[in-house]
Amino acid sequence: MIKELTEKLTANISKAVRGKDEQIKLVCAALFAGGHVLLEDVPGTGKTLLARSLARSVDGDFRRIQFTPDLLPSDITGINFYNIKEQEFMLRRGPVFTNILLADEVNRATPRTQSALLECMEERQTTIDGETMKLETPFFVIATQNPTEIQGTYPLPEAQLDRFMIRLALGYPDREEEIKVIGGAASFGAETELKAVCTGADILAAQNAVNGCAANEAVCGYISDIAAATRRHAGVKLGLSTRGAAALKRMSCALAMIDGRGYAMPQDVQTAAPFVIPHRLIYKGYSQDGVKTDILKQILESVPVPTENN
Repeated sequence: MIKELTEKLTANISKAVRGKDEQIKLVCAALFAGGHVLLEDVPGTGKTLLARSLARSVDGDFRRIQFTPDLLPSDITGINFYNIKEQEFMLRRGPVFTNILLADEVNRATPRTQSALLECMEERQTTIDGETMKLETPFFVIATQNPTEIQGTYPLPEAQLDRFMIRLALGYPDREEEIKVIGGAASFGAETELKAVCTGADILAAQNAVNGCAANEAVCGYISDIAAATRRHAGVKLGLSTRGAAALKRMSCALAMIDGRGYAMPQDVQTAAPFVIPHRLIYKGYSQDGVKTDILKQILESVPVPTENN
């Protein structure tokens, strides 16, 4: 079921987001695994387009927040205001009360405002004036940020980075696809013509299926060994948390089911690791993306891969 659902979503989204089938597959896997996605790339690579296209492909509610330095936490969660006509306080719900939320340029808001998303992303609930309210199901956050801009931005704290199941870069399209975009064959407004190919109930069913995906003791042990290796590496100040290891397992299960299997294998863990692990680690000194990639490669190579015999 998940394999067919992913194929439908990928085919539909790729009508607007050209040449990014693998990235779309990863976003779908994170959605089915019950996580959230951080799209980190330079402007003009289709981050917002991908989020909008996914929202239109799922028959559910969609909201967008443009993060700015003057954005307040109540602008995200909602506020109780006094209605003079009715002579009573009324709740104005914020954009988090939706199924798919696009947090555009999330690193432009202050840490106080960024933290308003923490409870929403982890607990699927929000608190307004002391009252806790459940969010819609499914609830999926796609946040975007530009990694090259420093002025007027606030780096995401480690606690919030850990709430994103995967961090993903779209990159530039290949020459053939870029020519189609430039020539008008693929328009940046193409997502407005997309039709829904699944419902929120389909997404919830997929999430339940991923929760039931089998990961035997060898695979879980392999993930634990990788987490331990991140904590021992000389270039890492703070390694993968237990929550991060659990996210790696769920993402691996989602990728396995997308491939048509009801069980996860070490190969699924290796596929998921570059998107689940690096943004959760705190590195010693200043580490560029190339250095982080080398560190993860060293970690994966240092951990024995389980086989059928061990």
